[in-house]
Amino acid sequence: MGFLKALDISASALTAQRLRMDVISQNIANIDTTRAQNGLPYRRKLVVFEEKTGNVPFSQYLSAATREKIFGSGVRVARIVEDMSEFRRKYDPGHPDADEEGYVLTPNVDIVSEMVDMISATRAYEANVTAVNTTKSMAVKALEIGR
Repeated sequence: MGFLKALDISASALTAQRLRMDVISQNIANIDTTRAQNGLPYRRKLVVFEEKTGNVPFSQYLSAATREKIFGSGVRVARIVEDMSEFRRKYDPGHPDADEEGYVLTPNVDIVSEMVDMISATRAYEANVTAVNTTKSMAVKALEIGR
């Protein structure tokens, strides 16, 4: 695998993790949003990743697999989905969105889970920055061999 391919893979992961951190930040920012555009509380969003394949047909994978090892092309965001878990109920009879019993539906966002996800995304981002820097260093060392 060439060093440019390694840079492409790390760059795709950096882009995907940055979007993941943006979605987590959006979840945290809307932790108290009891009425979104659809009239319901905000729903937590999750990022789903998938391997970038480069649109190679499956038949080519089979023939290539017999001749050489196939390397991945990185990662991409497949979609952003809403967490369909139940909203939390909070007793607050003075709230404008309270029902007749005094309960308010609040978003299904848990700050602890969001912070754990944020730390995980940050660590993955840092690991890919390290991979980029290591790849650059290896390329420079390879160029220095020719001197």
